[in-house]
Amino acid sequence: MTSSEHAERFTSLRPLLFTIAYEILGSATESDDVLQDSYLRWADVDLATVRDTKSYLAQLVTRQALNTLRADARRREDYVGPWLPEPLLLDEQDPSTDMVLAESVSMAMLVVLETLSPDERAVFVLREVFGFDYDEIASTVGKSVATVRQIAHRAREHVQSRRKRFAPVDSAQTAQITEQFMSAATSGDVQGLLSMLAPDVTWTADSGGKVSAARKPVHGAEKVARLLMGLLGAAAGRDDVRFENAVYSHAPALLLYLNDRLEGVITVEVIDGKISNFYVIRNPDKLVAVTAPRRISR
Repeated sequence: MTSSEHAERFTSLRPLLFTIAYEILGSATESDDVLQDSYLRWADVDLATVRDTKSYLAQLVTRQALNTLRADARRREDYVGPWLPEPLLLDEQDPSTDMVLAESVSMAMLVVLETLSPDERAVFVLREVFGFDYDEIASTVGKSVATVRQIAHRAREHVQSRRKRFAPVDSAQTAQITEQFMSAATSGDVQGLLSMLAPDVTWTADSGGKVSAARKPVHGAEKVARLLMGLLGAAAGRDDVRFENAVYSHAPALLLYLNDRLEGVITVEVIDGKISNFYVIRNPDKLVAVTAPRRISR
C-alpha cells in the first residue's frame, strides 16, 4: 500500500514527470498511462534506499516511456496517414519565463522528435530539455556514458538541422491571427488568406483513417488556401458547426465542434508573421482528453 510520503513525493514531481513522458511519447494519454504504471512501481520502493527522488522518478518514468515507445513502433508504422503528437492545453499559457520548455512541447519540435530513434529521443529530451548529467542518462537508457555522449551529439545535430525558429505568440496575437484567417477563409477572400500563408505552408491532418481527412500533407499556399476555403467556407453556413479560438502548445488553435461534439483541433504554427504549418488532429482517440488542461515543468 502506498504511503503518504510516496504519494507526496510523486505528486510534487508529477508535472515534471508528465512532461518527460510526453516529450518522449508525443501522447498525453499514453503519458498518463506511463505515470500510472510508474506510480504503482514507485509504491513498492523502500524510500530509505532513494537518495534523489527527482532523479529516481525521472529515470523510472523515462524507462517506462521508452518501453511504450518501442512497443508502439510497429503500430505507428502501420498508422493510416500522418501521425501527429497530441497538442497540449496548458493551464499556464504564458511561456515567457521558460522558452526552452515552451519550445520543447511545441508541435514543430515534437514532429521533429518523431524522426529520432527511441534512444536518441530519450537522450535528447533528458539532456537538452531537462539538463540531466550524462551518467544519469546512461543509467536510465542502459548504455555507457561514452555512447550516450555520441547519441546526444547525433540527436542534437539532427534536431538543429530540422527545427525552425520558435517564437510563441501572446494572447492578443493569437486572437488576431485566428480571427483574420477565419474571416478570410469563410468570406471567400482568397488574397487575404494567401497574404497570411507562407509560400511553403503545409497542412498535415491526423485521422488514423477513422474519419475523413487528407491522407497526405498538403503543401503550398495556393493548395492550402483552397483546402481552407472549402473546409471553413462550407462549415461557416451550418448551424450545427462552430469554431472556438484556443491556445494549444503555446500556439494559436481552433477547436471544431459538430453538434457540440469535438471533431478536431487545428494548431497553427506562425513564423515571421506568416502561417507556416497547420497541424490538424481528427483522430477521435486523440481528442478524448485533449481539452483537459495539463501542467508541465522541468
